[in-house]
Amino acid sequence: MHSRLRSLSSCLILAFLVLGAKPAVAQDWFRTAIGMDANKPRLAIADFAARSDSAKPHASLFTKVVRDDLQFSGILELASPSFYPPQAPSVPAEMKPAVWIDPPTNANFLGLGNLSESTAEVAIEAWLYDVRSPSSQAVVGKVYRGAPTDAQVRKFAHQFADEIISKLSGGLPGVAATQIAFVSSRGGAKEIWVMDYDGSNQRPLTSLKSISLTPRWSPDASRIAFTCFAPNLGLTSAQICMFSMDTGKLVSFPRFRGTNITPAWSPDGTQIVFSSSMQGNPELYVTDVNGGRPKRLTMVNGASMSPSWNPKTGQTIAFVSDRGGTPQLYLMNSDGTSTAKLDLPDKGYVIDPAWAPNGQLLAFSWRRPNDNYDIYIMDAATQQIVELTRDQGRNERPSWAPDGRHLVFESTRGGSRQIWAMLADGSQPRQLTTAGHNESPNWSTR
Repeated sequence: MHSRLRSLSSCLILAFLVLGAKPAVAQDWFRTAIGMDANKPRLAIADFAARSDSAKPHASLFTKVVRDDLQFSGILELASPSFYPPQAPSVPAEMKPAVWIDPPTNANFLGLGNLSESTAEVAIEAWLYDVRSPSSQAVVGKVYRGAPTDAQVRKFAHQFADEIISKLSGGLPGVAATQIAFVSSRGGAKEIWVMDYDGSNQRPLTSLKSISLTPRWSPDASRIAFTCFAPNLGLTSAQICMFSMDTGKLVSFPRFRGTNITPAWSPDGTQIVFSSSMQGNPELYVTDVNGGRPKRLTMVNGASMSPSWNPKTGQTIAFVSDRGGTPQLYLMNSDGTSTAKLDLPDKGYVIDPAWAPNGQLLAFSWRRPNDNYDIYIMDAATQQIVELTRDQGRNERPSWAPDGRHLVFESTRGGSRQIWAMLADGSQPRQLTTAGHNESPNWSTR
């Protein structure tokens, strides 16, 4: 067990083998659970008009980012721009609904607008209309003003896309404005990095020049807890570190004896649960957000690690333990009582169970007999399982987006270890990182 702990990337494991798993696209119960209906409204996003030559690059960028966000939303169908009529309206008065409703566009909704730019400011007018009820008010109508930079235009495009998604999904959140924390070794050491949800704006947060692993966002996205290697009592060992997004600096967190790994937040952001060998055996402990008053939750002969706190109920923690001889998945109450093993038909290795925002589904990576890893999702109550990836390198460390319709994970399918995202039914996989080796992604909660 201690040798397994010395290699964190291989120690966070549990065992089970799934028999008879079917592709997620065939599972009606699963599509309902992740909120991805087969009936999707069809949208068209007209090219945003540039009011001057200098505004053309940002008008094109805004249009592209909005289209990409909507295409990856999972709740609507985006008509291909190749089907669009030749004249794009720049304001509602120029809109001719019939040409967007007719084949081949077949749109239910139309996004349109324009962009003006000076050396000091970019101004974007953006609308979404129901073209089958053109006399009604705009479904979305926004004016965005800010610095004339690529980053600001991208931010406005993400905001407009999220407005559309919220309106068409009955108020459910979009994820275009969220971020993903991850570990990258592109600078030499393994540091914590962060990027926009679509892979843009990648930047380092830490510069510890050591090994950092398993970043986890706080529920309000103001902090990231992670595993770091830091000196303690004259020895360098795995510890829990904390980074503040508000100050851009590390926050003080106590150093404990032994190995301390895999932090996870309580849904209200007031507690941290993690695995620690401070009393000899690797067990789960819970502390307040400042690391005070550590309380031991598990007390058995075996290692317990990789906790994941149910974000919906706050009452249940999923974790990994080898107390039965081989690593398996367990559930317990958040106070450590009523521990129960999830009985599964066969055995294998699974990394980092991760609760979906609905508190119903658990994502995990299962190592199959051919030594590959693939992403699976299980309904914790019924133990129904779907397979999301298959035979494309190693696919590990899944993390849910806050909308419950997307997952981010690490994969070697392209050769090197990189961060990928996909819809929660396994469709639309997209590579987010390319430079160096990248791993352990975690999607921000907002």
